[in-house]
Amino acid sequence: MPEVPAVPRVAELADAAVAAFAADGPLARALEGFEPRGGQIEMAESVAAALAGRSVLLAEAGTGTGKTLAYLVPAILSRQRVLVSTGTKNLQEQIFFKDLPLLREALGVPFKATCMKGRGNYLCLHRFDAFRESPAIRSLDETLNLRILERWAEHTETGDRAEVEDLPEDLPFWTEIAATTENCIGAECPRYGDCFVVRMRQQAAESDVVIVNHHLLCADAAVRQSTFGEVIPRCSNAIVDEAHQLEDVATQYFGLSVSNYRLDDLVRDVERAFAVPANGDAEHRNQVATTARRIREHSRQFFSALHMVRFEWTTAKAAESKARVKAKDLARVAEDGAALISALESLQADVALTKDATEDVQAVGRRATEIKDDLRFLLKANDPGFVFFLETRGRGVFLRASPIDVSSTIRQLLLDRMDATVLTSATLTVDGSFDYVRGRLGVGRATELKLDSEFDYQRQSILYLPKRIPDPRQTDFAAAAAREIVSILKATSGRAFVLFTSYANLREVHRLASMELEYPILVQGTAPRSALLRDFKTTPNAVLLATSSFWQGVDVVGDALSCVIIDKLPFASPGDPITAARVEAITARGGSPFGEYQIPLAILTLKQGLGRLLRHRQDRGVLAVLDPRLKTMAYGRRFLASLPPAPVTSELSDVVRFFAPGASLGASPDALA
Repeated sequence: MPEVPAVPRVAELADAAVAAFAADGPLARALEGFEPRGGQIEMAESVAAALAGRSVLLAEAGTGTGKTLAYLVPAILSRQRVLVSTGTKNLQEQIFFKDLPLLREALGVPFKATCMKGRGNYLCLHRFDAFRESPAIRSLDETLNLRILERWAEHTETGDRAEVEDLPEDLPFWTEIAATTENCIGAECPRYGDCFVVRMRQQAAESDVVIVNHHLLCADAAVRQSTFGEVIPRCSNAIVDEAHQLEDVATQYFGLSVSNYRLDDLVRDVERAFAVPANGDAEHRNQVATTARRIREHSRQFFSALHMVRFEWTTAKAAESKARVKAKDLARVAEDGAALISALESLQADVALTKDATEDVQAVGRRATEIKDDLRFLLKANDPGFVFFLETRGRGVFLRASPIDVSSTIRQLLLDRMDATVLTSATLTVDGSFDYVRGRLGVGRATELKLDSEFDYQRQSILYLPKRIPDPRQTDFAAAAAREIVSILKATSGRAFVLFTSYANLREVHRLASMELEYPILVQGTAPRSALLRDFKTTPNAVLLATSSFWQGVDVVGDALSCVIIDKLPFASPGDPITAARVEAITARGGSPFGEYQIPLAILTLKQGLGRLLRHRQDRGVLAVLDPRLKTMAYGRRFLASLPPAPVTSELSDVVRFFAPGASLGASPDALA
């Protein structure tokens, strides 16, 4: 990147940003139907002040504010390199393919931009060559998908698998050919000059706007000490959109994990690397093959033992996929763990004894060391800063450790590294305050900006709360909720998201709804998320039943989505190991975990779920929350105060009437509070 000019003064940059949004400004000339919005202008001015003043800004911008343009305009006008991190790939692509081209033309400011995804999204040409040359027996589907990839690899400029629309999202062999950090052999790679990740990083280093997502942001920070793991270029200014997701993503990436999949991948790559005659004589390669078999066998024994013990510990909650463990719990698998560690040490020795070892061989040696070290840490399970747990997912068994508190990590690796940081989202405040997110993300001194939604909830929506429904903790809640949901869907003619906090309730509603409704019903898990969303948008009167992944980051504009139903308040499961550990930590310091952590987290999640309904000023629809605790429990007031200011009703007839023009319904949420 060429030498950058000095950051404009605060007043200078703020004035330029405000002028861009004026009624006769460049955006108005470039965008048909553009209207200045007070909230958008105020946010643009505040972002400009943060960038020019080298400070931190916390900005909650309600739905419809236009926050994306509000931060992109001052970022571009600052003439500095700015890192933009989003919670989803969808928003990344919207910014890169839609917003930035528009602003490049409208503002008349030349700038370069790069969109960077996690390394696992990109093809590794070196591993792809090895995979194609391997003598494995392939199924018909695998052969067809391989041919699709071969044709694509010949002409792709990015190596991003998202370009291949015909490729299944769950392609089994993608992990074998992806450019992940663990697989990377760096500058010694024979395809280094063609590497898509290297090329992407070079482009980013020459760009003014670098667009990443939180997963890459945290993954990159976690491997920053690795010569070949880091891909994001150094930036002094960061804008973190959808910042409410940052804690969860950081918790995932700053932890440790060893799984049967990770060991299987290592063994496969060992066998592939030592199949090359140059890596030792026949006797040495036979020795390595024996070691690889030992690792495979001990891995199977170890993870089988973990799997069995995990079900013994959680007999009462066999459906739970996670189970917390402590050092004493892992004593029963210590012998199998030690045998696996010993086998990994043997592989380290084999690699060290390989004369003139290729970089592929050295890479598997490094991986064996990392897995061994991680496994030792996990089996001790005695670090008070981490929560240790087992997770089962499909055929995978994972032994994990996650940090209980990531606030200091986020502060050190993001906030302290930047001259200026903007953290923004439609949902950052609880009880009108930023205190919760400040504590969770380690934010110290910062300017705060809270902008209400630009939507007219009094006109565009109503909030339906049933008159009588059992408490969600009672056994008859699921059946009662299913009947209520069917009634609401009949009143709205489908066109709804029904969002659940558990698969059990989803299944009960699906059973009843499939018998009583004539509308098309789409169910999470029956198809990829993108396909479900596409089908929902194009299928008249469709109903989507979904859990956590559809609570946020999903946009459906227009009549296709006219109702969002939430079965119960989205409290994190107390059986979740990370939640339980955080509750314990707050209790230990004398705090109130329910009031300080569990309620605020649930409020932000609920706000995200209900935020799916209105995405445009012309949208109209019904919000429905079935949980009676909104009215029966004292803490319900906190939830109600955080809900959109829509008229409230408990009459289904009002839901029907709402779609007739001119109806005036219900009371304000304050009336119920």
